[in-house]
Amino acid sequence: MPHRISSAADLGRIAAEKRKVDGLTQADLAGYCGVGPRFVGELERGKPTVRLDKALQVLEGLGLELVVKARGE
Repeated sequence: MPHRISSAADLGRIAAEKRKVDGLTQADLAGYCGVGPRFVGELERGKPTVRLDKALQVLEGLGLELVVKARGE
């Protein structure tokens, strides 16, 4: 189901929910995605200054993708 993301907090919440559904700890996810556990925690807490490349790496590891489209499409 698509989710509308309008803040870093929205992205973090979605990532955290998916991680939990998948039965992973933050450390498990970090190891799988090649990032640090601290990064995963910051992403999930909605830190607005996380690196986009790493955030996309984590989303890919969760089987998620970020899609940009024009409003109203």
